Amino acid sequence: MVDEKIIISASPHVHSDKTSKKVMYDVLYALIPAFMVSIYVFGLSALIMTSVAVISCIAFEYLIQKFLLKTTITITDGSALITGILLAFNLPSTLPLWMVIIGSLVAIGVAKMSFGGLGFNIFNPALVGRVFLLVSFPVQMTSWPTPVENNTSLFDAVTGETTLGIIKEGLMYGETMSTLSDKIPSMMDLFLGITSGSAGEMSGLALIIGGIYLLIRRVITWHIPVTILATMAAFTGIFWLVNPEMFANPLIHILSGGAILGAFYMATDLVTSPMTKKGMVIFAIGIAVITVVIRLYGAYPEGISFAILIMNAFVPLINTYFKPRRFGSKITAKIV
Repeated sequence: MVDEKIIISASPHVHSDKTSKKVMYDVLYALIPAFMVSIYVFGLSALIMTSVAVISCIAFEYLIQKFLLKTTITITDGSALITGILLAFNLPSTLPLWMVIIGSLVAIGVAKMSFGGLGFNIFNPALVGRVFLLVSFPVQMTSWPTPVENNTSLFDAVTGETTLGIIKEGLMYGETMSTLSDKIPSMMDLFLGITSGSAGEMSGLALIIGGIYLLIRRVITWHIPVTILATMAAFTGIFWLVNPEMFANPLIHILSGGAILGAFYMATDLVTSPMTKKGMVIFAIGIAVITVVIRLYGAYPEGISFAILIMNAFVPLINTYFKPRRFGSKITAKIV
């Protein structure tokens, strides 16, 4: 008889000496470069908005666990902290703070705790909060502060369109990519993040630095982020080669919007992504294709948030068809 009980816990199941808390704090460290760029570009409003998102996410998780679920308090594991930061990174820095708090409630209360907490949620909580706010408050969620003016004034920021918004609206009204080239930021500005957009999605350089850190620390693998970005580049590249006047080049699609943020930090969520490498590739291709289709033919100029949530719903099915080989199983040998 074995006296010790075998405890089966919820995902993520990481086969290493790392705990969920260590993984969460590695993600936190990876997000620091993008957070610093956000404060540099958008000023104090980005700091305040991110702080409110983080504090409200932690507070809602504590209150729900303490008074509703009456379970062990887990706010020190870092998951609510990361949810708050990622939610803030997907919002305009000048979004009214009461809306940020509502988004935090939806992210924690609906997308996470209603499923049982960390390891049980099927959708990325930060993206659920972001999409809820986008659907509920479309005007405020698509009012993007411009970098320079917002640094000089916290409460009276000048708003403008994102790169993808400028392109989509311009093409809709008969302009071409040649005529739009003077209206959109340069590739260098897009790479560095000196442009309008959500608080933490702009700087490709900062996000890639953080992504490389996560790869080195083996928090994530290359399969999802590389496949998403490569598929987006290939897919948009085909359209661009066919008609470069009506479609933006692939580099614009990669550096604009939330492509890099979504690929490295949200699609790779250990709980809501597939278990196997083959499953990850299928999952990532689906995200990339849906994102491009929404960007080119949908009502919104951006689509990666919707794409990730849609593919999150397919993860159980993907895991069913791409199962890892069971531990201890043997490949049947041919008997001669």
